[in-house]
Amino acid sequence: MPRYEFRCRACGDTFEVNRPMAQAGEPASCPQGHADTVKLLSTVAVTGRGGAGPAVQAPSGGGCCGGGCGC
Repeated sequence: MPRYEFRCRACGDTFEVNRPMAQAGEPASCPQGHADTVKLLSTVAVTGRGGAGPAVQAPSGGGCCGGGCGC
């Protein structure tokens, strides 16, 4: 189940709420009981094997297709 992070505007507390994606936009009360909260934007980084693998380079050489289409 996704975890969403909120910040309370009244007390400044940051907290997390686990809920289905269908309920992602619903308001959440802070643990102190305040209702004035805002959902924070979270980012997720996926690096595959923990970043330990070799870097993958994009094909080089002319055109939009790496030189295969002759453009």
